[in-house]
Amino acid sequence: MFEFIEAEKANYPIIWMCDRLEVSRASFYRWRKPPDLLASASQRRHAMLVREVFAVYEQAGGRVGRRQIHWMLRNRGIDCAEGTVGAIMRELGIQAIRVRAWKQTTTRDPGARTAHIKNHMVDDNGHLDFSSVVPGLRLCGDITYLKTDQGWSYLATVIDLFNGEIIGWALDSHMRTDLIVEAFMMARDRGRLAGGKVIFHSDRGSQYTSGQFQKWCEANKITQSMRDVGNCWQNAVAESFFSHMKTEMFHQQSWATRQELRTAMIEYIEIWYNRQRPHTRASGYPPVHARDTHNQASQPLAA
Repeated sequence: MFEFIEAEKANYPIIWMCDRLEVSRASFYRWRKPPDLLASASQRRHAMLVREVFAVYEQAGGRVGRRQIHWMLRNRGIDCAEGTVGAIMRELGIQAIRVRAWKQTTTRDPGARTAHIKNHMVDDNGHLDFSSVVPGLRLCGDITYLKTDQGWSYLATVIDLFNGEIIGWALDSHMRTDLIVEAFMMARDRGRLAGGKVIFHSDRGSQYTSGQFQKWCEANKITQSMRDVGNCWQNAVAESFFSHMKTEMFHQQSWATRQELRTAMIEYIEIWYNRQRPHTRASGYPPVHARDTHNQASQPLAA
C-alpha cells in the first residue's frame, strides 16, 4: 500500500491517497524516511517493525491479526511483543478480516444406530479434551456448504488435533457419505493416520452415523467418537476452521464455478492454512512445521 502511494505521488496528492486508502499520513512518512536519518535507535527499530508488520499483513492478504503477525515475526527471528504489533496495526489503520458466526450443516438420522459410539473427547474427570500429543492419532471433522453460481458445493474435513492440520478434505456437489470417506482416504493415502487406535470425533450427522461410514472406520481401525446431542461446542475445532476459511477466503468474492472454488480451496488449505498460517495448536507455528519438527525429534539418534 505504501509502495503504491510512493509510486503514484507524482500523479496524485499524498494527502488525498492516504485519505482514500484509509492509512495514516504519519505512518506513510515514517515508512518513507530512511532509517539512518532517524534520531534514535528506538525510532529506527520502530520504523523497521512498521515495515515488517505491514509486509506480513500484506503477504497474508489481510487475513492475520496481531497474534498471528506476532507469531509470524517470531518465526522470522524478529522479537516483538503482541501488544506492540497491535499498536502498529492501529497506527497503520489495518485490522484482520473478522470471523463470522458458524451454522450447523449436517442433519441427524433418528434411525441411526449409534448407542455404541461414545464421546472419546471427555477425560476421566468429565472434562472435554481436544488435545493430542502424537500426530494422526486424535482427529475431528465436519461438513459445510459453499454456494457457487453453479450450485452448492460441500466441503468435508479431517483435522489433526495435534497441530490443527487439515490432513484430509473433499469438495463435491453432494454431501453423501462418500464425501467424508473421500476426505478420509486422502488422509490415509498421505500417511497421516497414526498406527494403532485412531480416534475420529464428529457430530451426529447422518453421514457420520451411516452404516457405510461405520463399516469403513471399522475396516480402517478407526474408533468413532461423537459429541453429545445438542452440544455444538463439542466439535468446536472443526467449526472454527470453517469460520476462518469462510471469512479469510470464501466470503471475499463470488464463485462462478465449482472448479474455481476448488482451485482456491487447494491454495487456501494446502499452501496457506497448513504451511503458512500460524496455529494455536502448533504453538504459533504453521501445522506442517509442527508435524515435521515432532517427527524429526522422534527419529532415533544415529549410532
